[in-house]
Amino acid sequence: MIASERFERAAVLGVAVAEETRRLLRRHLDDREEGADGTVLVDVPYPDAAVVATLLDVAAECFGERGASVEETRQAALETLLQLAGFDEESQLNQGAPGRDDRRR
Repeated sequence: MIASERFERAAVLGVAVAEETRRLLRRHLDDREEGADGTVLVDVPYPDAAVVATLLDVAAECFGERGASVEETRQAALETLLQLAGFDEESQLNQGAPGRDDRRR
């Protein structure tokens, strides 16, 4: 396999991981809490929590994320995944997906 094929497959996998993470988080957004600093806490129950943790571990390894603890490493990976998944209105991943207001319903 040539380098360009490997890069393309890695990109597809990265987008798939980001999209699956976004789907699972969106599924549980109704029960979120928002801190004074704008931080959003989403409680993801088992078994989805196990999938999210695994996706974050894979993403952390892929992105080379490091932290003082497993949770800090996962948080850094989550931030990168959310940027990749494009939680903004211009993202191509949002085409055909409900808008922000639709997710809260």
